[in-house]
This record gives sequence, structure tokens and C-alpha cells, in this order.
Amino acid sequence: MILEVFTFRRIVALLAALLTVALVPSISAAQSVLAPPAAEPVGRNPLVKAVSGIGVRQCLPALSDLVTIGARDAVNSDLLLDWDRAHPDKGAVFSLVGLQYGQSNAAMSIAAVPGADGNCSVAAERVEFLPQACVQVAQHELRGYQATQLLARMTVYTTPRDAGSTVSLIDASPGCLAIRRYVKVTQTVTSSGAAR
Repeated sequence: MILEVFTFRRIVALLAALLTVALVPSISAAQSVLAPPAAEPVGRNPLVKAVSGIGVRQCLPALSDLVTIGARDAVNSDLLLDWDRAHPDKGAVFSLVGLQYGQSNAAMSIAAVPGADGNCSVAAERVEFLPQACVQVAQHELRGYQATQLLARMTVYTTPRDAGSTVSLIDASPGCLAIRRYVKVTQTVTSSGAAR
């Protein structure tokens, strides 16, 4: 399928670029970046159900944590999923999760790559259009973050407490395009299956 090939090539290129990002101590660091403040967990997790059904086990805890955090407050969701059908637990898993919030929508791309040592590397990006100006979004959600002007209408925000995370705000008058990114190379999975 052409969509699967395009998605796979795009994600592989993105993952190669992401591997240079600094390591962070735990998946919980993604919480402040992937989910806006004061969000509650979503009641169901379609990605976990889908990847469990195809045989993904090694990266399941990390995928579950990321989509639970990133899909908070969503009233509905759906997903596209790409994986190594011959070796589902040994190959990379790529997903695009569509999220519905009342009158707005967001998309979240999540990739997980199992390591030979039993660990799992993950990358997630959550993209949404916000009706406020980017300056207002930054003042409300990103206090204490360092701002770096990347392009004329794009600013990237970072904080030392979330070393593998960034929030990029792109001016898109009358609102703001927000891209919340989290990367963790070698996500440790404990013997009980919990990500740390």
C-alpha cells in the first residue's frame, strides 16, 4: 500500500534524526510535553489494543504510556498502524493516532523500536492547531522553558527537566500550530513489563 510505504520511509528518516537527541530518565518526562496542563487520562487506549492484537510485547509498556499521556481529554480516537508483519515483536511499530476533542482535532505520531537487549526506543509527536496566538500559548503552558527562534514564525521551547522533549510553536494566524515532541532512546522495560 502506498500510504504504508510513504509513512514508513518518512518515519524511518525521522527516527534517524531523532537518535541524536539526549536521553531522559523515564517515560514520565513525556507527560509535561505531550499533554497540555490539567489533562486527565483518556478512558480507552486503541493503540494498546491494536498492538497487543498483532503480537507486540517488548514495546507495549512504552507505547501504552505515550498514548495514554498524549491522548488525554480525547472524546474519540482512531489510528493507522504499520509494523513488521513477519516479526511483530522484533520490528519497529509506527502509528498515527487521530484525536477528537469536542470541536477540535489533533494527531499524534508514535514510533517504537525494540532493542536486542530487551529495551525499547520511542519517539512521539503530537500536533494540534490552537485558537490562541503562539505568544499566549507559550505564556500559559511553557513558563520556565527556554525559547529558541528556529524560523521567522517558528519557536522551539525546551527545558532541562525534560531533556528529550521539545514544544515547537508555529504562528498560523489566527492561531498557533503546536508540535509537542518526545524522544527516549533505550526505554528500559522492567521484568514486570512496566516502562521506566
